[in-house]
Amino acid sequence: MRGFVLVFLALLIFSLPAFFIRADELDDVTKQLETLKEDLKKKEANFSALSKQLEGIKSRVAFLEQEIIKKEQEVRRGEQVLDYQKKLLNARVKSYYKNINKSAFSLFDLLVSENLSQSLQNFFYQKTVVDEDRNAIIKIVLYIKGLEEKRASLVSEKARLAVLKEEIDRQSKVLSGEISGTRQKIAQLSERQQSLIAAKLAALKIPRSAGTSARGCSSDLTNGRDPGFSPRLGFFTYGVPHRNGMNQYGAWGRAKAGQGVEQILSEYYPNLTLKKDYDQNATIVVDGQSYNVEEYVKRIYEMPDSWTDNDAAALKAQAVAARSYGLAHKDGICATESCQVFKPEPKGGNWNSAQEATKGWVLVDGGGNPQSTQYSSTHGGYVLNLSKFDGSGGTPGGFGELNERAYDKDSPWFYCNWGARSEYGGTAWLKTNEVADIANVILLAKRDSSVGEHLYQTDKPNPAGTDTWDAERVKSELRARGGNPFSSASSASVGVDFGGGKTTSVTVSGDAGSETFSGSEFKDWFNLRAPANIQIVGPLYNSEKR
Repeated sequence: MRGFVLVFLALLIFSLPAFFIRADELDDVTKQLETLKEDLKKKEANFSALSKQLEGIKSRVAFLEQEIIKKEQEVRRGEQVLDYQKKLLNARVKSYYKNINKSAFSLFDLLVSENLSQSLQNFFYQKTVVDEDRNAIIKIVLYIKGLEEKRASLVSEKARLAVLKEEIDRQSKVLSGEISGTRQKIAQLSERQQSLIAAKLAALKIPRSAGTSARGCSSDLTNGRDPGFSPRLGFFTYGVPHRNGMNQYGAWGRAKAGQGVEQILSEYYPNLTLKKDYDQNATIVVDGQSYNVEEYVKRIYEMPDSWTDNDAAALKAQAVAARSYGLAHKDGICATESCQVFKPEPKGGNWNSAQEATKGWVLVDGGGNPQSTQYSSTHGGYVLNLSKFDGSGGTPGGFGELNERAYDKDSPWFYCNWGARSEYGGTAWLKTNEVADIANVILLAKRDSSVGEHLYQTDKPNPAGTDTWDAERVKSELRARGGNPFSSASSASVGVDFGGGKTTSVTVSGDAGSETFSGSEFKDWFNLRAPANIQIVGPLYNSEKR
């Protein structure tokens, strides 16, 4: 039994994995960081490339941190058996000296013994015991020595890694400051530019209400319209711009999934309380005319009357939201999509039943005050004010899961390519050189923010009263400032925060290599430069190539 324990302990000791961080690995990361610092100091620093470089360094450090954690675990496991090993060492040393003496006597017995066979057996038995003791002592001593060396190495590596992390944090702040400074110049669009983007967005007439008769996108992947050129790139937005409060198509999707009215309301308005006995005689003023609150709700045309799934849960949720919103603005509310779609005649049908079933139901705050319960037709899978995925299951891992699990996936505005050009089949597809031009515009604006008034779309008069630079002029100006312009874009890929529902980056690749822009930066300049009324209309968008 004693022999079995010793064998088991030896196997345990020498089967422990060894994780070593090579010294040159830490040296490599240090050198990479020094290179980054030098590149950051250069006047024409490529912040996009440096950001990627810094992310690579961070990933490498994160890997080394995991290796250190493994080494710490190994050392802790070793320490757990260290006391027993030391006791075993003491026992083995005593045994060794005891048995080596016996071995000496056995050799003498062998020489004088009359029973040579028995003497040989005793001699070799004692020699085997001595050898086992010596080998065990050597192994235990080496193990203890190795453990001490790993402890010392671990302390050194942790100290070096801590210094590296501090330096990485410093350089991250430097890089962030440089990028922020550059973006600040770009992001500070003039009032004229801001108003142009707003006017361009309004011209699209994007439906805000699920009850509108307008159907589908101006250009999508399934309408079969061909722009007449290929390859082509399109930028498709998830949902409509306003994504706060209740998602009307999402409420319908939830009802179809079996959720009731109160659950739907709690999902979209988690910080409000449902009061079921609010004063039904309260009045609401619509365009100067007063209505009893319930008569007001009967005339709301925000949701299709056909949405009767699960006891018309979506219609009921809409009735409560409409009533709450109306009461929150009771002293004066408009009758359009800017407020709520209100018509002089009661809507009737299933809507009237939903209104009757929820009479007096109002969403209130802690003080019992009706709240401005915002909502829109389609959120594109995310409730912006809640930073929440509006779908079944957890956060999606990609666009495929988002398209499959979002509650509002059946909306005709769930995934849209907005805008149109009659000369290209009424679609919003762009040519590869047009996407290249938009990338060049951003690169030029990054290098020289003073040229912004020359970078509007080329198919309309310049709103600043100056000349608009065409694609060739933009390339020439970019070269003059040390840039490397694109002539053609082969692809545009996006980075996405699927937790919050925002496109975080766009990487344009083509004959000039690859350039990465922030999601908001690309969207802003796209909307200023893209032809006709083609636009990216929300924070979450994707790129498609055909």
